[in-house]
Amino acid sequence: MAEIIMAFAPLVFLIVYALKTRKMADAMILATLLAMVLLHRQHFLTGAIDALYGALSNSSYQFVLCITIGFGGMITLFQESGALMGFRDLLLKAARGPKRTLVLAWVMSAVMFVDEYLNALAVTFSMREITDRNRIPREHLAVQANVMACCLCMTVPFSSWTAFTVGLVSEYGLGFGDYLRAIPYMLYPLCMMLVCLLLAVGAFPKAGVLKRAYRRVESGGPAFERDEKAEKLVDVADVDESRTSSAWNAVVPLAVLVGGTIIFDNDLIHGMVLAIIAQFLLYVPQKLMTVGRFFEHFFNGAKGMTSLAIVVCFGFMLSEANRQLGLFDILINGIGSTVPGYLVPPLAFLLVGATVFAVGGCWVVMTIAIPVFVPLALSMGVTAPVIIAAVMSGIGLGYSTCFYADAVFMTTAGTGVSNITIIKATLPYAAGAAAVAAATVRRLIDERPKAGLLAGCLTLAAAQLVQIILLGGLVNFSQTVTV
Repeated sequence: MAEIIMAFAPLVFLIVYALKTRKMADAMILATLLAMVLLHRQHFLTGAIDALYGALSNSSYQFVLCITIGFGGMITLFQESGALMGFRDLLLKAARGPKRTLVLAWVMSAVMFVDEYLNALAVTFSMREITDRNRIPREHLAVQANVMACCLCMTVPFSSWTAFTVGLVSEYGLGFGDYLRAIPYMLYPLCMMLVCLLLAVGAFPKAGVLKRAYRRVESGGPAFERDEKAEKLVDVADVDESRTSSAWNAVVPLAVLVGGTIIFDNDLIHGMVLAIIAQFLLYVPQKLMTVGRFFEHFFNGAKGMTSLAIVVCFGFMLSEANRQLGLFDILINGIGSTVPGYLVPPLAFLLVGATVFAVGGCWVVMTIAIPVFVPLALSMGVTAPVIIAAVMSGIGLGYSTCFYADAVFMTTAGTGVSNITIIKATLPYAAGAAAVAAATVRRLIDERPKAGLLAGCLTLAAAQLVQIILLGGLVNFSQTVTV
């Protein structure tokens, strides 16, 4: 029992402190230090320094750091050159009215399928001024961008996510064809992307935070309401609408970004560097800025991402500490092998989602979950596409609802909406989609409708319990349902 309490203590502290103070950086650092104390006791300082070195040498964090700094610089260059306003004026010709604007943002997300960071950052920075102009709450753009970034990458067969997963399942005689057949069964990400589209065209009800945001705008309030109490993880200057240049100054670098990423085997770093070079070759010859001003603007933008980069670094430290404390084993190995075969897929979906939510990372969870659930399900007669879909849907569930996952931080950087607000707005829809996914996956295995209904109800109950906790208690929960 003591081991279980120790394993969950840093995560519980993180959630409670972040929701209470609304200071994500403080919560992340303190939760990480708590984990270090639990792991290393009197040697916690040495352990924390070793963990810091480990995070800094982690290739995944190095990738995030490069993307964070690079995009910070790119965004400031777009602003200072007037390219962002020119691009906005171009998009405004197609985005006339709230519905067309949100559908355009949805389509842009679908086009940016190669990488979730590219998806979240490019769509939010391109569309936020347009959604503001069309009186769409910034929270709606943030929710849609975050969900699309988290869910699209696993439902597209040609992505780094697919290659990584196929490599893991190949150990059990499965391959790309099995993953391809699993995509129609990835019900959670497919449902959430459909919900985003239906919300965009006004064919799905708005609930909770999103509904309150629309009421604010309809009553004459701002499309983007800054929360002065919330900390500012990203420090990017407001756009100067008087500074406008040709839309091509944004279109060309963005095209180079996407094209370069695809050409270099879906490597976003290559695409980003090529895009920055394209910006230099466009802006300096046009005398939009001098060489000195170009680098000054780039470094100013990079500095604005410093707080976010530090928080993400501590997120990597906490994720590894959670693994060492045994959180993975408790959530997956300790529960996943004690159930009948017909409940393995819905349970895999729930446990993988809970684990990703707990650690804020995806690929490390896949390396643990797939070796546990795939052979277990296959030995019990569950087909390969169903169990692969269950695991990947769980990844999507956890990734789209974790308030310290990489993608939500990228969305925060692009929209200015706090990560906690984004997740609060997402939870009502995630709860419903999770219940539908669990019940439907259960029905795919055999004709036991009561078990399928039970799986769905348990999933909905678990999701609503998390929602109650994150929304601050039963009062807020009742408001979410009735507002």
